[in-house]
Amino acid sequence: MADLFISRQTAEQDLLSAAAFVAERIRSADGHAEAMNTVIPHYLGKGNVDLAAELANAVDDPYSRDRLLMQIAEKCAELDDAEYALQLADAIEDNGMQAQCRERVAIVVANKGDIVKAASIAEDLQHPEFVFAAIAVAQAAGGSEAEANETISGIDFATASVSAWLHITSENIEKKELEKAADSLSKAADAANEIEHNEERIRALLDIGNLFIEVKRSDKAVEVFDEARADAEVLENIHRDFFLGSCALGFLHAGSDELADGTLDLVTDKTQMASALLGFARDHWKKDEKDDALDALDEAYQILKSQKDIETRDSRGANALMTSIAAQFAGFGKTERAIDIAHENFDPAEVTSGLTQIAQILAMQKEDELARSTINQIVEDADRVFALIRLADTKSAADEKEAAIALLDESLQMVDTVPQMVSRANILIGLATRFNEAANKEKALQAARACLAVIAELRDEAAQATALAELASLYLEAGFEIGESERQVVGRLLAKADQ
Repeated sequence: MADLFISRQTAEQDLLSAAAFVAERIRSADGHAEAMNTVIPHYLGKGNVDLAAELANAVDDPYSRDRLLMQIAEKCAELDDAEYALQLADAIEDNGMQAQCRERVAIVVANKGDIVKAASIAEDLQHPEFVFAAIAVAQAAGGSEAEANETISGIDFATASVSAWLHITSENIEKKELEKAADSLSKAADAANEIEHNEERIRALLDIGNLFIEVKRSDKAVEVFDEARADAEVLENIHRDFFLGSCALGFLHAGSDELADGTLDLVTDKTQMASALLGFARDHWKKDEKDDALDALDEAYQILKSQKDIETRDSRGANALMTSIAAQFAGFGKTERAIDIAHENFDPAEVTSGLTQIAQILAMQKEDELARSTINQIVEDADRVFALIRLADTKSAADEKEAAIALLDESLQMVDTVPQMVSRANILIGLATRFNEAANKEKALQAARACLAVIAELRDEAAQATALAELASLYLEAGFEIGESERQVVGRLLAKADQ
């Protein structure tokens, strides 16, 4: 067995250490890597990069090990220890991932304003374009606009140039400097036209067009969407209709209904057509064009419903879209129709998702009894409890704290009906977190201790370590101490792991 870094004594006093103790004693390479992929980020959250690096180095799976070292290196850069970050990058075995890690470290350093250090790291990179893009953004944010322009002009890779201009645009929007934002967007559009990869170029143009709308330049947005549409029309792959649908929505949001309708007529894939029509419906509703909104939504449903299996390119996407349409009918006040459509879904998980979303919408509309009857239509106990928790979140967001607590209490009482132990542990962690956020420490601790008892019963060691790490974060955030009852449970769990 590889070197072990967590002692039994340490693990008995701290839940995250207990999670790591279990994780590093998992004999399966896949299980060990899976557990460490959850445990190590929690150590990074606490700033303990040294132990995180030791644990990562002990992972046998090369890919998982390298990915973890990359995460740790980025964290080190965030903590102003770029030298250690680069040492960790050098320890990565895969050459491509090592280069990617060094690039990410340099970008973090640039984002923190250390332009000289970022440029120094970039000198050793074969493809430093995105680092220079980050440097340009930092220069612009610091008021050195001329230097930023010069840096971007030296970037040979058009996609990186676009990225820089878009980040600068976002900074300008945040500062309410819309004229500057429009100027940087125009430069982004010029750079985007130099992108050789068709799909990448269209995607960039769509992003630019939407930002032009945000900076109140619908005229420029229409120009950019028109370029994107022309490029999308000549595509001969599955992305064509998605891009055309996005262009149609872009035209609509820019105020050009005629161009929007004309572009939508070019879409042939029924899923993409229905998706665009869903966007049309939402836009009409926002403009208080209620009848047009309902007509567009009904058309979206009818088109998607008429799609045959042989026509469906992405069943998962089509099922998810049907859920969105069902939820939107509820949002438009057509509850009965929404529920019927939710039940029509071919994917049982999407049926549950649809009913949950509809119940949340009903709760926002103060239709509590109808929301409850909708949740009662969910078949699986675990799914029903998760739905009640989501409903509690909706009530909490609406500042209906008492109603939210009542729903959380009910969920806590129902946990024992959930047969899957992993689901039960996840539910209890979620409940403990929400009780803590509601300042109900007693119920939070009750749910947390119940979760620990469930974790001790899990047979999958990776699932045990993962759940323990999540629970450790809750204990830390809530300020809970490890009491005698927790130590007894943890002791049994550690003894089993150490066998």
